[in-house]
Parts: sequence; C-alpha cells; structure tokens
Amino acid sequence: MQHGKKILIVEDEPDFKGALRMRLEANGYDVIEAADGVSGLDAAVHQHPDLIILDVMLPVMDGFKLARLLKLDLKCENIPLIMLTAMARESDLKMGVTVGADAYLTKPYQPQQLLDTISVLISQ
Repeated sequence: MQHGKKILIVEDEPDFKGALRMRLEANGYDVIEAADGVSGLDAAVHQHPDLIILDVMLPVMDGFKLARLLKLDLKCENIPLIMLTAMARESDLKMGVTVGADAYLTKPYQPQQLLDTISVLISQ
C-alpha cells in the first residue's frame, strides 16, 4: 500500500475516471482529478502530486501538450507521468516518449500492469 502518495488523474471521461479513482483508492493512493488539460496543469502545479496519469484526448489542451508543459515546469519536471490512452499507434507512443511520458499504456488497460507501473515510478 502507498498511503499518502497522491496521484493526479487527468481524464475527461467520467465513468473511466471514476473506476480508475476507485481502483487507486482501493490500493491506498490519494486521488486528485482534473477533466481537461488546463485544469490538469493547474492541479499539478498547485497540488504537487507524486504521479500523474494522463489521457491524450482531452478538451482545452491535449495530453501531449500538457505533458510537455509539465516536463518544462521546474515544479513538475520530476513528477512521474503515465499516459493512459486509447491512442495506440506507434507514432502516438513515440510522441508520448518525446513529450516526457515515463510510461505509455493503452486502453483497455491491464489493472495489475498499471498498478505495477505506478509502484515502480513512485518508488524511484
């Protein structure tokens, strides 16, 4: 269990976000939510999460741009970033790595793989 570790979920689909929140909370994480790229950036800067799970297809600002801004921000540059998205092309994965994602997982995702990835990234 990772009590006290804070994860920011930036996801616009309420049902998916809610299910992900429940899974993370059941595993001892505290969860912050944002529904678009701009509010995600604001939450990351002001709430200092231990890890960010980020969708790519978001309103206002897409996940690739948000990831790039986070990695350029001195307050956020060292926060591990997992892109969790339906965008599964090789070019999408390459873009995710280019903008600074520490991991790139596609939907539908394997819950244990996500939890293992979080555990590795949070403990570094």
